[in-house]
Amino acid sequence: MEVANSTRVQYFVLLGLSTWPGVRAALFFVFLTLYLLTLLENALIVYLVSTHSELRKPMYFFLANLSCLEMSYVSVTMPTLLLGLWAGPYRIPFTTCMTQLFFFISLICTECTLLASMAYDRYVAICRPLHYPLLMRPQVCMALATASWLGALMVSVAKTTCIASLSYCGPNIINHFFCDVSPLLNLSCTHVALTELVDFISAIVILWGSLLVAVASYLAIGRAVLRMPSAAARRKAFSTCASHLVVVGIFYSATTFIYARPSRIKSMDLNKMLSVIYTVATPMCNPIIYCLRNKEVQFVFHATLRRALG
Repeated sequence: MEVANSTRVQYFVLLGLSTWPGVRAALFFVFLTLYLLTLLENALIVYLVSTHSELRKPMYFFLANLSCLEMSYVSVTMPTLLLGLWAGPYRIPFTTCMTQLFFFISLICTECTLLASMAYDRYVAICRPLHYPLLMRPQVCMALATASWLGALMVSVAKTTCIASLSYCGPNIINHFFCDVSPLLNLSCTHVALTELVDFISAIVILWGSLLVAVASYLAIGRAVLRMPSAAARRKAFSTCASHLVVVGIFYSATTFIYARPSRIKSMDLNKMLSVIYTVATPMCNPIIYCLRNKEVQFVFHATLRRALG
């Protein structure tokens, strides 16, 4: 242990998404475009919800929270991804790496619980419409959102503290495009059983807990939809729920496979591919699936656009 502490690394080397120069150049512009598009989509949603009284509803409150989250989320991981594609493998200081890890864990945990809260909101709206004003009153919505953000923050403090306290005595090369849990644990030269246990338990509580809430909510919604007398109403409801389930399913499948495991993933190439799904694809698709396809949002957006154009 003394040798490990005396030779502790001061920086890590991130290999990035790809080490092929020709591929990196093309991917840089692709991911830069996706990054800017994600920021634009989510900023638009936050602006519309905050400036229009028609959207002062629990569903849009959660969507605005999700959009703020997505903008922060991609801004934590995308800069290092783009830097790696632009410059190739590069050094990242130990403290910067741990800071990125802290915000990443906090935001991904918040997203899990926010998606569960949104699923519960839809369950109450469809299955218990008469109780909706009471069950989803502003105080309840604020409490759910606050619990999502603060609960994730506490989980992140515990996990990041455990990982930062480990000794990393070399090699210090991370085959990833940001500082993630698995590659850091694989580089540690000290015993990581306790840290893995903390990581596993928190993943079970956050990931599986929120996933069960989301699945139970959508199953109840599905049963309610099947009992609708109108075929057109059933098709419309199924179309909306199916699109939500696709996004939720992809996000939870990737994150659960990576984080809800008692041991770390050894294949970093697989880790990188799955990470692209929930750090790039999901934040870009969520605004389209959850909000921009919504008729109320479309109406407000078109009205805003008409006023802006004179």
